[in-house]
Amino acid sequence: MEYFFLLMGLILFSFGAEGIIRGSVSLAKKFKVSLFAIGIVVISAGTSLPELANCLIAIENGYTDLAVGTIVGSNIANIILIMGMTVLFCPILAINNNQINQIGINLIIALTLILFAYFSFEFNYYVGISFLLLLVLIMLYQIKAGSLGVSDLNDLKEYSLFFSSLFILIGLIFLMIGSQIFISSAVKIAENIGVPKSVIGVSLVAFGTSLPELIVGVYSAMRKKVEFALGNILGSNIYNVLGILGISTFLESFKIPDIVANYDLFFMTFVTIFIFLFMFLLKKLNRLYGIISLSIYLTYIISMYL
Repeated sequence: MEYFFLLMGLILFSFGAEGIIRGSVSLAKKFKVSLFAIGIVVISAGTSLPELANCLIAIENGYTDLAVGTIVGSNIANIILIMGMTVLFCPILAINNNQINQIGINLIIALTLILFAYFSFEFNYYVGISFLLLLVLIMLYQIKAGSLGVSDLNDLKEYSLFFSSLFILIGLIFLMIGSQIFISSAVKIAENIGVPKSVIGVSLVAFGTSLPELIVGVYSAMRKKVEFALGNILGSNIYNVLGILGISTFLESFKIPDIVANYDLFFMTFVTIFIFLFMFLLKKLNRLYGIISLSIYLTYIISMYL
């Protein structure tokens, strides 16, 4: 029965992703905002809602290890699993400065988390407010920097503001429901085979909450809108740390657990540097990146279960 619910979750993801793509592309045309900016400001916030819901529930129940592990694991999955699969479908052959700035922000955030862990800084109410204010500033900058015109979207249908928003709303609802169904059934399956909960947080739960980004990324690649997929991934990672950890501090103060700080946090920084080098030096994310990144992710997951 649990495997049936897994399949049900994936079906909901597919319908949700379709609605999000249609609605966001229409909004991009209507407000003359680039797909990259739409991906960062609108879609990445929506697809990060599963992480937010799971983290709030985990912290409320005293499972801070699970909450922080989910965020770090989700960011890892976004960079090397989701982006790797996306570029296998449709490589990104031209990286612009706006996208490089975004991965630069991701790298700064990763290094900041390492400093928090090294000095055992506490994520408290004041840190949460600072994170949320910084997130607002970054989003405002992206809206301004992303307003590049939509001449490449003239071949796509434009809906009214109401229907565009409705597509996105219904899509996000489907994504959230599908994510919840997947995670609930996946955790039960994992517990039945004796997998520790600490490992579930960084791997299985993180993968489950990253499924919205995966579906949106693959759908975007199939429609040759890879800049949208990249914006969604980079924006989601920013939301995960600044937004979700920031909001989580309103429930309870916490620190980065040692089990996450000693391994997973450094691995997240490593994969962030990895994609940064591809984007900065090669100015593209080709299928070679996809093959290497997927191999790295597979090795990472296997290493946790050995």
